[in-house]
Amino acid sequence: MDRYERINALHRILKAARYPVTVPRLQEELGCSRATVYRDLAFLRDALMAPVEGDGEAGFRYAANESDRFELPGLWLSSEELHALLASQQLLRRTGGGGVLSSMLAPLQQRIEGLLAAQAGSNRWPVERVRVIPHRGRRLDEASFRIVASAVLERRQLAFEYRARSTDEATRRRVSPQRITHYRDNWYLDAWDHDREALRSFAVDRISHARLLDEAATDLEEGVLDQQLASSYGIFSGEPKGWATIVFSPKVARWVADEHWHSRQQGRFLPDGRYELKLPYSVPRELLMDVLHYGADAEIVEPPMLREQAKTLLALALAQYDR
Repeated sequence: MDRYERINALHRILKAARYPVTVPRLQEELGCSRATVYRDLAFLRDALMAPVEGDGEAGFRYAANESDRFELPGLWLSSEELHALLASQQLLRRTGGGGVLSSMLAPLQQRIEGLLAAQAGSNRWPVERVRVIPHRGRRLDEASFRIVASAVLERRQLAFEYRARSTDEATRRRVSPQRITHYRDNWYLDAWDHDREALRSFAVDRISHARLLDEAATDLEEGVLDQQLASSYGIFSGEPKGWATIVFSPKVARWVADEHWHSRQQGRFLPDGRYELKLPYSVPRELLMDVLHYGADAEIVEPPMLREQAKTLLALALAQYDR
């Protein structure tokens, strides 16, 4: 452990301590000599103005009335935390929204790389060691994304033109942004639509001519948002209208058993090795697409209406090859 990480670790120990920490324990925690512990304590107290109190016999701690308020100046992270931040930034840069956020995160990345170079002798982050393959993410307009994100964070109403992908019809919307969601390599805005007086989810890549309004956004409780937007399967979920039961063949059962489809999903292995999955749904389109993705290895058992919809889609697909 180098000095940078020792100071960081020492700060955390003293900040969390309810009682004075003895020097032998600090030696053990920091992996250093007694003299080094005293030098680091002196650096904390004299150079960084930490509220260190105590002596070598009784131990050391932060003054009780100042411990909660004191933090190390600047950015103090361990090398593992710095590497994790850089890996996360690289992951974000290579996913669908990364191009939009890269310019915002660039100063942070440069700062972290500088800290790593100073404390670990590493002057370069090996980007080629992180491989991310985007899954059909859509292109975003950076200016629109920035305005949408600002409206969410600043809690201001937002006006924009929205062109629904299903109809390609352009409409003007005035909304109170609730949260921004990254789902399957794409970004969505969850918002209260003032004209329709209802919660809606908007694909950010279909938003244009966005502008912030002066009016404060209307805030909805998290429970209301989750009930309306996360209680059923898929991004455009709504209140659940029923439960779907899907059975997967033994060939894909282990993969499906490890997948997270929905927070309320129920799954079990059947005696013959197949896997049964049950989950709530409202809008069937996205669920049907995901089930049909498994081809002959998936069968919708219930409800009958959803099963018939799957049969119709399969028949239409087969008809394309019978021409």
